[in-house]
Amino acid sequence: MVPACPLDAPSLEAQIARVRSAFAARFGRLPSWIAAAPGRVNLIGEHTDYNGGFVLPLAIERCTLAAGGRPVAAADARVRLRSTALDADGEFLAADLQPERRDWTSYVRGVYAGFLQRDASPGALDLVIDSEVPVGSGLSSSAALEMAAATLFEAASGVTLPPVEKARLCQQAEHQFAGMPCGIMDQFSSALGAPGRLLLIDCRRETAEPVPLDDPAIALLVVDSRVKHELSGGAYAARRRECEEAAGRLGAARLCDLSSAVVGAAADQLGPVLLRRALHVAAENERTLAAAAALRRRAWKEVGGLMDASHRSLRDGFEVSCPELDALADLAAEIGPAGGVYGARMTGGGFGGCLVALIDAPRRQAIAERLLAGYRRLTGRAATAFVTQPAAGARLLPADGPLAAAACRGATQHGA
Repeated sequence: MVPACPLDAPSLEAQIARVRSAFAARFGRLPSWIAAAPGRVNLIGEHTDYNGGFVLPLAIERCTLAAGGRPVAAADARVRLRSTALDADGEFLAADLQPERRDWTSYVRGVYAGFLQRDASPGALDLVIDSEVPVGSGLSSSAALEMAAATLFEAASGVTLPPVEKARLCQQAEHQFAGMPCGIMDQFSSALGAPGRLLLIDCRRETAEPVPLDDPAIALLVVDSRVKHELSGGAYAARRRECEEAAGRLGAARLCDLSSAVVGAAADQLGPVLLRRALHVAAENERTLAAAAALRRRAWKEVGGLMDASHRSLRDGFEVSCPELDALADLAAEIGPAGGVYGARMTGGGFGGCLVALIDAPRRQAIAERLLAGYRRLTGRAATAFVTQPAAGARLLPADGPLAAAACRGATQHGA
């Protein structure tokens, strides 16, 4: 039996107090700046971003904070870092950023390098990173870290970048310093998120259009399978290569330039594996546009049906799901609209991570408890869950005193 516990998020003030305390404990003084950046959940549109298509994410009420200040004495442009989540320290020199070095500081070093390339030096800094975005769960913890660092570096350098340019800088950092060939979705979501709004992102044109999700009777339930993924490994890169090969065989610059009908008619040119990959991408792009239109009409069952179809396609066509995520999706389908679950799908790059479900907000407690109990029964694993609404994007916070608004909040885990 899963014990009942609240799904509501704690205040951002508590996380600010925590990062201030950690900064004081590590560096002996209070920070000068605190920046917040949210993780993201992608409602639909998976593996379409790097194929030049559409995605439909939202910033979540779960943030990474970066607290920073100048060292008391600095002989060189050195950055000292502390991660509360990892209980780890690191440092680097501005003159020796080492792109080939791979560790948790890679994301920060990459962002720092992006500022130097734009003649905007953040200088010597002490930093503490505190995050409510779980690592390896498909909620874009890396983009949240990059965006929090970039927002703090803006304050430290005195140079404010346009949000889209800041997102591109962070994407480049992940490519070059973390070795992850990600699309633009994660960084766009963290930079441009807004309360009550999803983002319909055209990844080819790098533009974003708000799509409302502001009905208090509707919420998103995120269930973490606790199966960790590592996307910088070979499987993600292999999928990307397969998509590029399929597009090349069909004479297209990007797979999302093609309709699912065109792809389906080209089976002889692609072979079975590339056909499955290309059909997922083309159909997922069409599902994403259909979901945005249905959201504007508040056609929740239609949105949910598209989410269910997306999960099946990711499982069978793109082959990036896992048994644990499939178990959660099956449990959500058993509850169905009659029980308050309109639809559910794996979210993120895959191979583990989270399920996202569109649900009736008043029934969220019963839905979460049923999913978590069923998951434990089927897999022997303990999942966690939280509810979110669309939240604010990256921004600088007051470094001292009370914070009146908590548009981007950490979320309390609901544990099995």
